Amino acid sequence: MSRSERILSVTGRTLNQLKEDRRFLAFSIIFPVVIIYFLKIVMDVLVSPFFDPSIFVIPYGAFIVHFITFILTAIVIVRERTAGTLPRMFISGYTQVDAILGYLLAYTILSSVQSLVVLLELNWLFELNYSVKMLALLYLVMWLLSTISLELGIFVSNFARNEGQVIPFIPLILISVLISGVIVPVDKMPAWTQNFAFISPLYYANEIIQHLLSEGLFVDTLDKFFQLVLFGVVVLLLAVLTLQERD
Repeated sequence: MSRSERILSVTGRTLNQLKEDRRFLAFSIIFPVVIIYFLKIVMDVLVSPFFDPSIFVIPYGAFIVHFITFILTAIVIVRERTAGTLPRMFISGYTQVDAILGYLLAYTILSSVQSLVVLLELNWLFELNYSVKMLALLYLVMWLLSTISLELGIFVSNFARNEGQVIPFIPLILISVLISGVIVPVDKMPAWTQNFAFISPLYYANEIIQHLLSEGLFVDTLDKFFQLVLFGVVVLLLAVLTLQERD
């Protein structure tokens, strides 16, 4: 088989597994929906003339997608390894690139749906009433972030030999939201902390989102957008390089 055929073979097999794993599908879609509903409850309590929740909810939604996608992907890939699926693929002639791109393509379909559901729920619950163009741009950013989250999940799974070993990596994602500017503007944080913001994909996504919400032009954020793309390319390469054919 050619490389493209091997990648599509992995994608097809993974999609078939997803169809049968209804619990995973439910977690991927229902968890974000429920979390955002409770976010709405909290924001309603905080409402005041001096607090505009609209500038926070989209970045928070992006983080929710980022976090859940990362965790679930890492756990599922580790499960693939412990079940012997990955070793069998390598024995059958598949390479690290085939496996990772195949998984990435399959789970990107799921994360695309997840990102769309989250964005539409935010727009409806918080009555944001954004234009179709604005929603499309916000979706593009959220989709790209979710794709990078998949790559990070695959990368982290390379260092875990069972599902429990994924748990210690969760603080990395939690720290990333603290230094990304989603909660506190980066320029308000200590200088040494600001330097770490640039290693968080959520930082670039938040910068783009905040610019769009302030009625700025998307073209003005192309530098941050391409930096986010570059971040994804680097993580993808790291995932390929660290995936071992044998544990």
